[in-house]
Amino acid sequence: MDFSQFNGTEQAHMTKVIEKKQMQDFMRLYSGLVERCFNACAQDFTSKALTTNESTCVQNCTDKFLKHSERVGARFAEHNAEQMQGK
Repeated sequence: MDFSQFNGTEQAHMTKVIEKKQMQDFMRLYSGLVERCFNACAQDFTSKALTTNESTCVQNCTDKFLKHSERVGARFAEHNAEQMQGK
């Protein structure tokens, strides 16, 4: 983003606002991942340790979620690039 039209104080404020929003988005993404994989994979509550099946499930769940997020981010970037070229 171009903040050149703002003075130094306004630029610093905008940067802080964007950083806060990015952190909120990351925490929302992370919380969603934890909730989804826990609900899908946690089966045995009689032990503190994960079973082999649970561990494999969590690994597959997180891999799939992260690959999906990466793909969505790439498509979003492609879409933005197309929109910028159209202007």
